[in-house]
Amino acid sequence: MEPSSLPHCLTASLRRSRRALLLATLLVAATLAAPAGGYESVLYEKKSEYSTVVVTDEGDGLRALRFGRNGVRQSLVKPGDPEFLGLPYTRVALTGLGLCDAPRRMLVLGLGGGTLPAFLRRHYPDAEIDAVDIDPEVAFVAREYFGFREDARMRIHVADGRKFIESVRQPYDAIFLDAFGSDAVPAHLTTQEFLRAVRRAVSPGGVVIGNIWDRAYNRLYDSMVRTYREVFDELFVVAVADSGNRILLALPRRQPLTRDEMARLVRDSQAAKRFRFDMGELVQRGFLPAEEGGSVLRDAALK
Repeated sequence: MEPSSLPHCLTASLRRSRRALLLATLLVAATLAAPAGGYESVLYEKKSEYSTVVVTDEGDGLRALRFGRNGVRQSLVKPGDPEFLGLPYTRVALTGLGLCDAPRRMLVLGLGGGTLPAFLRRHYPDAEIDAVDIDPEVAFVAREYFGFREDARMRIHVADGRKFIESVRQPYDAIFLDAFGSDAVPAHLTTQEFLRAVRRAVSPGGVVIGNIWDRAYNRLYDSMVRTYREVFDELFVVAVADSGNRILLALPRRQPLTRDEMARLVRDSQAAKRFRFDMGELVQRGFLPAEEGGSVLRDAALK
């Protein structure tokens, strides 16, 4: 018997039952599809001149910065806990501090949620720290959603990273190059001319710490490494476990080190700081040779 031949009241009852069954099915499907780590919600979203800045609640008190709703996490922050380093590459980047002696001036290009400068302030309370980002919206969410706080010795500068570097008059002991767009390092921050300006901005006993993606995600990986090697006297590469990130540690001086020597050096420098992680172990696991290959990246190719 077809539903259309049934009395009207019975037909309506069947329709209601079908709707209830469909609703129950959709609720079960939604439950099964929910992320295992908890519900992710958007706390803030605004299109800026450079990207769409999105802040998400990741659960467990964590917040993430993304460029676009489907963008990768640029920062993962636990507001109120400057010791928390949610993205593994940040811990590996800090190994570079073992290659300079008691840094007093530090520069971070690429503010994100303020993870790196906040951690540096915690462990180097007397240092001057400058954080630079081209996007005022990123500076806004760092302050309003990630709990980043400036002070007399730690400041946010809304500026193009390259122009800021080129205007440096007093050198830095540690320079972190961590500026990313939605899917890559901005091209003008990869060239030989830019890195020469970075070299001029770092002290003779200092270190430049670059964060780039490896070959699987970055077709210019070999050329980026080659360009660093052309500009600096020493270059080390440290892979980030279970990640596509590679950390480049560049020195404006000759200081050849084996894997074991570097691990020992950074572990000794860490001892007084009491980090929650073992920097020596990170070097032991990720130390890579700076391989030959690629071509030098130059400004002329960007025109």
